[in-house]
Amino acid sequence: MSGVYKNRSLISAVIFVLLAVIGFTMIYPFIFMISVSLERTANLAMPFPPRLIPESSSWFNYQLVFENKSLLLAYWNSIVIALFSVALSVGSALFGGYAFSRGSFRAKRALFFIVLATMMIPFETRLIPMFTMFNDLGLVNTKYPLIFPSIINALGIVLAKQYFDQLPEGLRESAKMDGAGEFKTFFYIFVPLTGPITATLAILSFQDSWNSFIWPLVIINDQHLKTVPLFLSSFSSENGGRLAGVTMALAAMSILPLLMVFLFFQKYIIRSVALSGLKGE
Repeated sequence: MSGVYKNRSLISAVIFVLLAVIGFTMIYPFIFMISVSLERTANLAMPFPPRLIPESSSWFNYQLVFENKSLLLAYWNSIVIALFSVALSVGSALFGGYAFSRGSFRAKRALFFIVLATMMIPFETRLIPMFTMFNDLGLVNTKYPLIFPSIINALGIVLAKQYFDQLPEGLRESAKMDGAGEFKTFFYIFVPLTGPITATLAILSFQDSWNSFIWPLVIINDQHLKTVPLFLSSFSSENGGRLAGVTMALAAMSILPLLMVFLFFQKYIIRSVALSGLKGE
């Protein structure tokens, strides 16, 4: 028996070391980014060889970032777009998920398969039709093309449906007995129970909107409407070689909102996974 325990301990130790190495490999670029952003001399030349601890730590690069009004404008644009996108995406996902979970209408199964099929269509194939549509509507170089596409959220509908499937049907039947219609049942009975899945959808939608690059690059030409990824890309292409420290500080500031949102909602994500059909059962 002792030999079995030793073998198990050895296997556990090997797995732990392997996971630690993989984890460090994944997080190393972020550590290096922070290190370079705190290295004042990085604006003159990139630190070589790469090091995790800067030789002369300074907040100088971050001061330059905060003094850049163009970045603050890009932050404001990204925040406004992300908030409206989250509201539309989460709202449409909850409506669609509830309809496919509790609704009874013709071709429901076929329509749900169509929703699933749209998840397999690459975004690049929709790029030109979307641009043509918004150009015909006169909405190019506005925030609207960056917000309206979030209304169609196939992944959100699927996740919401799986979550609603786990809730007791007795809740809906009780509401019907009390004379409540579908909308009243949805808003007053089911929506208050959707905290975990709503938080999960909000994080996914916020991340998708905040990190979006290709679509804003195509639809936005106005310098005053640039989002954070567009601003970071244009700044890096112009100054990345000469101002590596400031560029890394910009990159660090660009992921800060995502980290804050995830840290705030992470407990709801865990609860959502535990209560939905994502467990693989």
